[in-house]
Amino acid sequence: MPHVVCEACIGCKRTDCVDVCPVDCFREGPNFLVIDPDECIDCAVCIPECPEAAIYAEEDVPEDQKEFIELNAELAREWPSITHRKPYADDADEWRGVPNKIKFLKKTWD
Repeated sequence: MPHVVCEACIGCKRTDCVDVCPVDCFREGPNFLVIDPDECIDCAVCIPECPEAAIYAEEDVPEDQKEFIELNAELAREWPSITHRKPYADDADEWRGVPNKIKFLKKTWD
C-alpha cells in the first residue's frame, strides 16, 4: 500500500523526505507535498525523514486524516515531480503544530 502525506505538511512543506525516495514519487504543490500512489513502492524510508511526522502508510492514516488518501492521489495527477530537497520556506516554523490546516491548502500555484 502506498504512503500518504497528511495535514501536518501543509504550510511547513519541508522536503527532507524527497531526498530519500528511491522512486521519485513525491509531487510538489504551493504549500504541501503529496505522494503519487501509483509510483510509491511502500519502502517507508520517507517516514522517519519527515520533520513534521506527516507521512503514514495508507493503512495507518489516522481516522481524522483519511481524506488525505484521495487528496494525495488527486493532486499527484496535477502537480509536478520533486526529486531533491529544497530550503525550508521562511514561514515553515510558524505552521508547525497549527491545527485544522486543510483550509489553508493551496491546490494551484496562482
